[in-house]
Amino acid sequence: MSAPAEPLAAVGAATVPAPGTAAGPPVTPPPVVPDGLSVARPAPRPPGVRPLHSPQGPLLLRSPVGLGQATAVLLGLVAAADLFALGAEYAVRDVVGRGAAGVADPGLLEAADRAEALYDLAETVQTALLTATAVVFLVWFRRARDNAEVFDPHGHTMARGWTFWSWFVPLVNLWFPRRIMMEIWDASRPSGVPGRRGLVNWWWACWVISLTVDRLGRLDYREVAGTAAADAQVLVETMMFTDVVQLVAAVFAVLVVLRLTRMQDRKAHEGALPAGF
Repeated sequence: MSAPAEPLAAVGAATVPAPGTAAGPPVTPPPVVPDGLSVARPAPRPPGVRPLHSPQGPLLLRSPVGLGQATAVLLGLVAAADLFALGAEYAVRDVVGRGAAGVADPGLLEAADRAEALYDLAETVQTALLTATAVVFLVWFRRARDNAEVFDPHGHTMARGWTFWSWFVPLVNLWFPRRIMMEIWDASRPSGVPGRRGLVNWWWACWVISLTVDRLGRLDYREVAGTAAADAQVLVETMMFTDVVQLVAAVFAVLVVLRLTRMQDRKAHEGALPAGF
């Protein structure tokens, strides 16, 4: 009877030779997961270097292409929704400005109703798209993190669970996601690709600014609601600035997702793959 197939071990685990056999690394072809990408064989850990949070369980290299494309499309729709919101906010600003001028305008009430309806629609579309995009982005982010650990199991300072929770823990969410993304980025770079991180830095800077300004804008809304029109106009302009920054952040996010997805796909193809893949 033939020997049973060797199970897939955790990434970075050492191979122990059977008693009476010569020591040496086994020569076996990399297994292939259903979507066609091979499992990368990480370099052995240097003597005396312990894994940062081991064991975390076995990992397989899985294609990020489909998820990356879906995430990029949704982020593009978020950017389009931000443009739509800017148009609605401009209409609100126009109505508020006309009201602040104190000039009798018989069409002002009708214009205000249209602007309010447009703004409500824009807010609904933004909320729905942001929710859907956040879900798909987090799934893609976790897959990219898992692939990065296959590429480099010793290059990550945070456990896999932080891939999700880092976005929701107050204060921590201002720098942990960027730190995880940087480690994914470094581990996923194919050979010969320079390690430029500017794209990630620009994306994260715009994201943090948009979060901060949005929080301040909501606070101002509670303070100035029902007060002078001039204060309301300042609020609307703050919201417009927030949407501009969110739009820029969404564009940079699209570029980050597409670049990282391409890097992981290329790095996976640098290994041994089945003929005709």
